[in-house]
Amino acid sequence: MRELLVISGKGGTGKTSITAGLAATGPAKVVADCDVDAADLHLIALPQAQGVVPGTTQAHPFHSGQRAVLDPDQCTQCGICHEKCHFNAITEDIRLRPEYCEGCGMCAYVCPAGAIRMQERLCGQWFRSETRFGTMIHAALGIAEENSGKLVTTVRTVSGDTAREQGLDVILTDGPPGIGCPVIASLTNTRMALLVSEPTRSALHDLQRIVELTRHFRVPAALLLNKADIHPALADEMRAWCAENNLPVAGEFGWTEDFTQAQLLGLAVTEYRPDAWKPRFEQLWETLLARM
Repeated sequence: MRELLVISGKGGTGKTSITAGLAATGPAKVVADCDVDAADLHLIALPQAQGVVPGTTQAHPFHSGQRAVLDPDQCTQCGICHEKCHFNAITEDIRLRPEYCEGCGMCAYVCPAGAIRMQERLCGQWFRSETRFGTMIHAALGIAEENSGKLVTTVRTVSGDTAREQGLDVILTDGPPGIGCPVIASLTNTRMALLVSEPTRSALHDLQRIVELTRHFRVPAALLLNKADIHPALADEMRAWCAENNLPVAGEFGWTEDFTQAQLLGLAVTEYRPDAWKPRFEQLWETLLARM
């Protein structure tokens, strides 16, 4: 199974726009969106119904960890749970504050009346959708919920299962920005990472961090230098840094309004102006597949 992960150390470099262009071209594939904290590839892919209700996507709950639940009818107001909770999740008048609960279970353990129990914590949803790019697996983490790395792993596991069911050899994944836990969960054991960056000082700094991360996990990587013409001198500096550090440059795109206009229409740039962009993305696929 060949999984191509598209990531960027810095947000706003055009990672998802590039992923959409790759999704609309190249080999048959399963598409995954592992940017579970702020997923947006579906805004371009526009998933169609695969579930029972037309116009909807097949949704699945994502549970992770536990949360305390209080039965006020059984509570004797003894206050032991308030005293023992290290996270201030129970007030002096014995009210639960779910946003503070870490799910440790201490309150349920010490409650002499059995008024507190632990239940699975609903942290978000993951989706399996049919799109014009192929089956897409994506997810949405709930507001202020945690365990995004586990949800990323769920998306990747289902994507792999789907690819095997469909007899496909390629998975294209839109990864999260940054270098934190969701990125690590996206990166481990993937075949190759395409690093989307731009010639700005902050982007170069974050590119260097993400390259260090890919090498830590021994994942081959290549750079897609986006908006390469917005700062020619810094673009030259980035090319020189890549050469010095053995990071291949898989392609370069200049700044254009085509990406914005395509997004406004819910299209990949290769669909918005296929004559200008489809050959360039097909070439990019050819370059990347030769390295995978």
